[in-house]
Amino acid sequence: MDVSQAKQEHLLALKVMRLTKPTLFTNLPVTCEDRDLPGDLFDQLMREDPSTIKGAEALMLGEMLTLPQNFGNIFLGETFSSYISVHNDSNQVVKDILVKADLQTSSQRLNLSASNSAVAELKPESCIDDVIHHEVKEIGTHILVCAVSYTTQYGEKLYFRKFFKFQVLKPLDVKTKFYNAETDEVFLEAQIQNITTSPMFMEKVSLEPSMMYNVTELNTVEGGDEGESTFGKMSYLQPMDTRQYLYCLKPKPEYAEKAGVIKGVTVIGKLDIVWKTNLGERGRLQTSQLQRMAPGYGDIRLSLEMIPDTVNLEEPFDIICKITNCSERTMDLVLEMINTRSIHWCGVSGRQLGKLSPGAFLSLPLILLSSVQGLQSISGLRLTDTFLKRTYEYDDIAQVCVVCPYTNNEC
Repeated sequence: MDVSQAKQEHLLALKVMRLTKPTLFTNLPVTCEDRDLPGDLFDQLMREDPSTIKGAEALMLGEMLTLPQNFGNIFLGETFSSYISVHNDSNQVVKDILVKADLQTSSQRLNLSASNSAVAELKPESCIDDVIHHEVKEIGTHILVCAVSYTTQYGEKLYFRKFFKFQVLKPLDVKTKFYNAETDEVFLEAQIQNITTSPMFMEKVSLEPSMMYNVTELNTVEGGDEGESTFGKMSYLQPMDTRQYLYCLKPKPEYAEKAGVIKGVTVIGKLDIVWKTNLGERGRLQTSQLQRMAPGYGDIRLSLEMIPDTVNLEEPFDIICKITNCSERTMDLVLEMINTRSIHWCGVSGRQLGKLSPGAFLSLPLILLSSVQGLQSISGLRLTDTFLKRTYEYDDIAQVCVVCPYTNNEC
């Protein structure tokens, strides 16, 4: 902590101390075998040591608490607590004492004083105490500015300040990845890494979705105890360790059918992370709104509502396509079906589908067969808007496994 003091002699003394919880005492145990020269001398000394745990003297972790010896690290999301004391070191009564504490960050100045009213008088050897708390929400340099103004018994008004400078560090590294499914579902993978030097207990990692989505957490074990986490019962994150959290977002029913609206939605939600360190100090981080790259549906979106996983070679099978008008104009659509080397469409090509208004959709059942065995790609659909004479072609719509129906698998 960087302290700059005023050179003028004052009647009052200002002291500022950071309030942190103690840590458990650690020592390095020294042991030896009974046949060694010291015998059981070291073991006896450890048993008599008041800082060790009875019955577990060889453990490094003792049962005593150690007070902090330095300012320590402050991490983003934690609560900064400080004790401020103004003491009258003189032999005269001081009047109208006003103590003010401000926190200066790179973007703002915050008033942390519990009271902005002045103390009428302060007798010799008396003091004014105050405790301030602030949840740290910015990374970088912070300056605690403590100012004291008072009036001497002779009516002279005096004023002095002290500056306490400290750095706020980043505790977690959060990375996100988005996966757009064939439907309107969005999968979010959040990678969270502990970049501090001490373990963390991850109390909560949740996703607060935007108003258009419902979220399902995929971080529990199926078939296990109710609500059992995939990370086990003790959710500790060791230094430099990383965990992956997975979430599934689905559009709410009132937005699911509005393809044009969902297509343009890039804001997904924000992550809320709560953890505990040391002896229960809590920290909390909330990310800014997470944004994905909006899927490029174009004017018309073609997706599959139903397709079999496995079909027989040279036997017709059914699929159901969903055609959605994602544009802001009405379309008059014509469907053409083009055969490929392995996929053959059954039915009339070039048929009229009729008019489709903006945001509307239609379900279209189709029949096709495959002449080639193996994993085949369904391709060869073409939609034409007769109003604007604009054509949309769709390849690699889906994949289907084609097997031979004969028992000897020879085709």
